[in-house]
Amino acid sequence: MAGILDSVNQRTQLVGQNRLELLLFKLNGRQRYGINVFKVREVLQCPPLTSMPKLNSFVKGIAHIRGQTISVIDMGLATGGRPIKNVEDGFIIITEYNRTIQGFLVDSVERIVNLNWGDVMPPPSGSGRANYLTAVTEIDKELVEILDVEKILEEIAPSDTRVSKGVISDDEIIQDLGDRIILIVDDSSVARNQVKRALEGVGLPIVAKKNGKEGLDYLVEIGEQCEHSITEKIGLMVSDVEMPVMDGYTLTAEVKSRPKLAGLHVILHTSLSGVFNHAMVEKVGADDFIAKFNPDELAGAVQKWLHE
Repeated sequence: MAGILDSVNQRTQLVGQNRLELLLFKLNGRQRYGINVFKVREVLQCPPLTSMPKLNSFVKGIAHIRGQTISVIDMGLATGGRPIKNVEDGFIIITEYNRTIQGFLVDSVERIVNLNWGDVMPPPSGSGRANYLTAVTEIDKELVEILDVEKILEEIAPSDTRVSKGVISDDEIIQDLGDRIILIVDDSSVARNQVKRALEGVGLPIVAKKNGKEGLDYLVEIGEQCEHSITEKIGLMVSDVEMPVMDGYTLTAEVKSRPKLAGLHVILHTSLSGVFNHAMVEKVGADDFIAKFNPDELAGAVQKWLHE
């Protein structure tokens, strides 16, 4: 299990190629699920867990791993299913999301697969708002469900989307932007709503799209209405990185390669973290990178690039 993750340097070579690596695992039964390897720190056999009073019902217990105390979330329960039966024989996937580290208890871990984001589709339209899927794909002629981990974590510990007083200034530069739009591109409904609430104080209209392909199609359509540059109508774009159909890195590279779109400032806003992200941002030409989710940092960065 120690060798299940590739090195960070190898994984960064996927940037701008619209590719991802999924770690496949199972909860209860035959259904396979996937999680982006970029978000996985470690996979290990479940260690002894310590129970604590007043824990969320989805949290199985606390584990002490490499000098850190980590909450272990039962992925089966957290997604509305049955709890993981054999905890001692289960595995913990240690992840880093939104600047926090947590463990997810799963029944078994299989392998890593390399995919093109173009082979990863949004959830079926009839799946409803209550599902925990952010995307689906087919591997070995079987459907693999990619879970919306941000939604799971939001239900356990809701984020504060309020922007501190004074972060957003009421100045003439913002007023001069008129009715220009802020474009948000994110496949997670939870993340889209978080960003909307954090940026309401900026005072510009907000349009949201669910993946990079939708975002790019929208920009191309608006760009055709502009005489010189997309910046005549779009003030800025805030994009997630990992999304079905087209990821945020590929979206950014496409935007920066098209003359009418190239002037648009792009902030990559993602739960992916780590020092390797700075190299990724430079490679695709993004203007900024903000790790989820700090409303003050996001609002401040948006205001800064709108000034530019």
